[in-house]
Amino acid sequence: MEILRGDEPASIEKALTILKSGDIVAFPTETVYGLGADALNPYAVAKIFEVKRRPRFDPLIVHIGDRQWLSAFAEHVPSEIMRLTERFWPGPLTVILPKTPVIPDIVTAGLATVGIRMPSHPVALRLIKAFKNPIAAPSANPFGYMSPTKAAHVAKMLKDRLPLILDGGDSVFGIESTIISCQDGRISIHRHGAITVEELEEVVGTVSEKRVDGTCESPGELPFHYAPSRPLKIITSADEIRNKNASFLAFRNPVGETAARYTRILSPGGDLREAAANFFSYLIDLDCHDVDVIYAEKIPEQGIGKAMMERLRKASKKYHSGGSI
Repeated sequence: MEILRGDEPASIEKALTILKSGDIVAFPTETVYGLGADALNPYAVAKIFEVKRRPRFDPLIVHIGDRQWLSAFAEHVPSEIMRLTERFWPGPLTVILPKTPVIPDIVTAGLATVGIRMPSHPVALRLIKAFKNPIAAPSANPFGYMSPTKAAHVAKMLKDRLPLILDGGDSVFGIESTIISCQDGRISIHRHGAITVEELEEVVGTVSEKRVDGTCESPGELPFHYAPSRPLKIITSADEIRNKNASFLAFRNPVGETAARYTRILSPGGDLREAAANFFSYLIDLDCHDVDVIYAEKIPEQGIGKAMMERLRKASKKYHSGGSI
């Protein structure tokens, strides 16, 4: 495995050679690092599932380099979706649309729809535009684990399972893209992310939560996800910490001392955007310690706080067993 600076032309050329050969490359986006393959090559896409050990029923997001590419990969784009892409692309918004036949079924888990987004990270955009094909890319981590926001995270998680990581620095948002769909003129959220409900509603009015019907239409919809290897328990304050052999993910500066052995503070002043940028990185750091449990302080469920709490709840569900932690 090589780690190369993503802002150097030679690095992009090497990544292009690997992608064209049907192999995979990890690259930075403004949300988290992605594990990319040629979205139009089903054999290359299969390598993503193998490397991540990702179930084939969990569809991937297709990344494009220009809004004009939409017509090649989506049968129809509702006007509401167009307005949102005009506002938020390039950026951390994924839209679910009816796919054209050119998108292989392995990308969409056999569904008739595909999730598409146009990232804003300059390295990601340069790579996709130079490749001249869409890149299918979930987060560059083992399935179900926390998403990487640094090249070093990818290297540690996937070790020698891929040939190249393009290093583009720390992810700006630190949380995955918001995923939406449109039905009968109404926008539904499939996954909360870096674009907030409030920002969406400024453009299209009221949005709703996607109804749970057992079909996995986009990444992040499974009940257990984003989990550290240690059990995670959500608490409202540091006073609830009962196990001292623990790590503590605090939202803001705690009042007084905490009982946990290790503490990371997402945002000393309680800024939600700062907290999101640090969210996965700090959780990954805490998961490296030999502790019994990670306590995570509740985060205000407004703005991007909804996305962080969505991930904490999914992470905590993995270890619900009725025991005391």
